[in-house]
Amino acid sequence: HPLLLLLGWSLLLLSPSCCPQEDEVGEEEDTIDMTTRILSTNNGSNENLLEGDLLAPRTRNKANGVVTIPYVVSYHFSQYEKNMITTAMKAFESRTCIRFKERPWEYDHNSIENKQGCFSALGRARGKQVLSLNKQGCLYHGIIIHELNHALGFLHKQTRSDHDSYVRINWQYINPQNAYNFYKQTTNNLNTPYDYSSIMHYGKTAFSMNMKETITPSPTPTPGGRRCEEKLQRMNIPHLCWK
Repeated sequence: HPLLLLLGWSLLLLSPSCCPQEDEVGEEEDTIDMTTRILSTNNGSNENLLEGDLLAPRTRNKANGVVTIPYVVSYHFSQYEKNMITTAMKAFESRTCIRFKERPWEYDHNSIENKQGCFSALGRARGKQVLSLNKQGCLYHGIIIHELNHALGFLHKQTRSDHDSYVRINWQYINPQNAYNFYKQTTNNLNTPYDYSSIMHYGKTAFSMNMKETITPSPTPTPGGRRCEEKLQRMNIPHLCWK
């Protein structure tokens, strides 16, 4: 199934073998996890964002078979910055059925813009669908892939319908106004195991009122769950690892 292939490869897109070279896009810092950076960049945004970086959806559509995504990139981005975006797109194309193409005429298309934060609508929307990559905080390989995943219809990992078997949500450290960001959704998990180190997973202190953990891996994960440390050490991606 093409969506299963996309989900299975979403984490591997961050592996050193597929990431852009330093002379192409610059070196990504390892000290701040990706979702913390997204939430920090989006702090104070005037957009109506769900789960930190999702535009409130108008419609949702499922794609079947080979999927072609028309897109345009705002003129506000330099050629260097456009190369960072297309490098992330090529990472998708090299491993999945997704094909991105610059829009010549299509009514439905992704418009990649330099707005206030890192965010996207969830799944396909009619007409111009804004995917924001703020130049001051979002132009990192992992963040670009994260937001492209949202545009393709993927939710955050910790909102999976089966998350109670894998993580504990520490509600006492979450402002009640932000609690909805952790509610379980009715999701099709495509028979894939829960992946703590997924590119679509929140960091452990997301939406915390006091920098204490809002998400804690279950002490004894059910079969199929993987501990982040072991997997990321094998992949040499320490900046996403949970303590």
